[in-house]
Amino acid sequence: MMADKITSLQVAELAGVSQSAVSRVFTPGASVSAKTREKVRKAAEELGYRPNVLARAMVSGKSRIIGLVVAYLENQFYPVAIEKLSNSLQEHGYHVLIFMAAQTSGNIDDVLEEILDYQVDGIVMASVAMSSNVASRCQQAGIPIVLFNRSQDMDGITSVATDNYAGGRKVAEFLIAGGHKKISYVAGWEGASTQRDREAGFRAALQDAGHDLHSRAVGDFHTETAREAARELFDKPAADRPDAVFVANDHMALAVMDVLRFDLNLKIPEDVSVVGFDDVPPAGWPAYDLTTLRQRSNMMVQETVSALLDHINQPAAVVPRKIAIDGPLVVRGSAKTPEGYDQ
Repeated sequence: MMADKITSLQVAELAGVSQSAVSRVFTPGASVSAKTREKVRKAAEELGYRPNVLARAMVSGKSRIIGLVVAYLENQFYPVAIEKLSNSLQEHGYHVLIFMAAQTSGNIDDVLEEILDYQVDGIVMASVAMSSNVASRCQQAGIPIVLFNRSQDMDGITSVATDNYAGGRKVAEFLIAGGHKKISYVAGWEGASTQRDREAGFRAALQDAGHDLHSRAVGDFHTETAREAARELFDKPAADRPDAVFVANDHMALAVMDVLRFDLNLKIPEDVSVVGFDDVPPAGWPAYDLTTLRQRSNMMVQETVSALLDHINQPAAVVPRKIAIDGPLVVRGSAKTPEGYDQ
């Protein structure tokens, strides 16, 4: 037989406090004295009481749930960033529900229906393209959205990302300073703002220095496609091969390095310098020792959570904005270091 469910009134009676005090103890951010909190927690533990979060949400109109939409977890940057996002939101009393979507905006409308069913208080969209229809529907429902590691041209949406244009410039300037003449680029998914801005900054710096892009291939932010891109660029006579390549993210750069070393027997950096973008954990492993542009995930998460909570708590007072965070170039052994170069 199932035991009768313990109520907050029973906890209040045992703790010698009011029922509203019990409610405040189990409400994140609510004001309650340390003494009352201790008495209520002790009584709740003794009785085996757990608050009904869903019932409270129906009364308060706040679910304390954040919908986190991600396109794919193959890229090592996202599991790390998502863990930090989840931990930070939980510290502020929110629960995180993860929804998987495609990179393109094609199936976001379907995913949105599911998200809205949970009456989330806010949405973080990581590495996901968003249609104007989705933005409009969320605005009508009063649900704020923050884009993480993406930027959008449409107004009214807050986004947090690395300064990808500046990052692309830094990579080009580093490779040029290293004496490279035949510099190539492996692009990510063409529909991503991260890809667009990294390449734009990279090309601009090359042009400013009087260089043309030697060659280009598309890796689409996927391992196998990046491998094919590496073969397309480098499986040719030495005179026609690039002497350096900027790969739009580390996930692809690691795959490119494997092809160069193990399939094409090229030495890194003696035959070709390789630079990535993200600074995922494997980039620092001795097996790769990848020079890369670091995304400051801690700062990105902090700005994302702060912006989202501002939108939730002060919807009329907050102005949407595009936040771009500068990232440093982390120099390791996969690229020739310019003489006298100082990080």
